[in-house]
Amino acid sequence: MNQRVLVTGASGFIASHTIIQLLHKGYRVRGTLRSLSRAEDLKQTLSSHADTQELEFVAADLESDEGWTEAVANCELVLHIASPLPRVMPKDRNALVAPARVGALRVIRAAEAAACRRLVMTASTACIAYGRGNTDRVYTEADWSDPDGRDNSPYTRSKTLAERAAWEYVNGSDSELEFLTINPGAVLGPVLEKDYGTSAEIVLKLMAGDFPGLPLLGFPLVDVRDVADLHIRAMESDKAPGNRFLCANDFMWMEDIAALLREKYAEYHNRIPQRKLPNFLVRLAALADPVTRGVIFELGVKREVDSSRAKNLLGWSPRSNEEAILATAESLIAMGLV
Repeated sequence: MNQRVLVTGASGFIASHTIIQLLHKGYRVRGTLRSLSRAEDLKQTLSSHADTQELEFVAADLESDEGWTEAVANCELVLHIASPLPRVMPKDRNALVAPARVGALRVIRAAEAAACRRLVMTASTACIAYGRGNTDRVYTEADWSDPDGRDNSPYTRSKTLAERAAWEYVNGSDSELEFLTINPGAVLGPVLEKDYGTSAEIVLKLMAGDFPGLPLLGFPLVDVRDVADLHIRAMESDKAPGNRFLCANDFMWMEDIAALLREKYAEYHNRIPQRKLPNFLVRLAALADPVTRGVIFELGVKREVDSSRAKNLLGWSPRSNEEAILATAESLIAMGLV
């Protein structure tokens, strides 16, 4: 297969797994990095999982026009996965909006100018199920988050505004670029390096004993390998363009994740909390822990999503939440992080 695929944000958790699967399928892959100083180490990491002979990197930053013409050159397909997701949320709710929104439009315009055929953009359940409070309903791709609602973070706000801007631009232009989005939940699964994906903090903090108890937090979960698989299915399928695809399994509360980890890892039993933490204590703990502070708005809110469109239209069949959680734990142990 001679098709070259551009993957933005190549060092990210989702992007790295997607690159591995693309290489296994015989695609030529070009990945963007903000700085090529990471290129050698990243290629070495990925080489443990795939033949990287057909992998190259270019420097391109979402906040600059520089490098994007070279990045999209001779690429028929683009997977725009890059988006700012810090472990510690900034205090300014708009801090991540410009990099996400302007960055998405920058990549789309570059793809159009290069006559790329299709662009798959990684969005999030943050674009679908947030800003509405605890509605006790199941969300679908027809729903949009309210970026001005109370249950938002700078990240969820930025993702919603970026995806909306992308759709508005594509639908309002005469471009022939085929466009669609993938909207994952909290992404778990095997970490490939110590600079791991942010969602792995859920499992890491439980196994490391960082929580004095279990906060009333939960998320619709998905394994990173299945997120990568859905990106590629959407990239390849004639049925995909013009659609949003929710990419998540069932919602799980933190106490259920902890119970599974205690059951499977007896050696960590004493570290993994069992008692529930009242919300006021979580808020108090968040004063000293910026990571916890970034998810305070999630307390007590249940967000169920329906991923049947991806399953029915693209034949997507994700791993169970249990598999995703245990794969995360195994990799964190192997990396010496817990």
